[in-house]
Amino acid sequence: MQTTKQEVSDLLSRLPDDCTLEDVQYHLYVLQKIERGLKDVEEGRVYTQEEVEKKMSKWLEK
Repeated sequence: MQTTKQEVSDLLSRLPDDCTLEDVQYHLYVLQKIERGLKDVEEGRVYTQEEVEKKMSKWLEK
């Protein structure tokens, strides 16, 4: 398991030299969201297709 510092260093090495601070922030945000989603899956915090369709149909009725 990599440390946060190693993950950021790896990210920076993959980005082009002319990337902006905004580019770096965006990529960090995306990586954070992916990691959070994978953790949710591991911990069973997921919805089935049927559950999603049921929730969406309620939202779309309003």
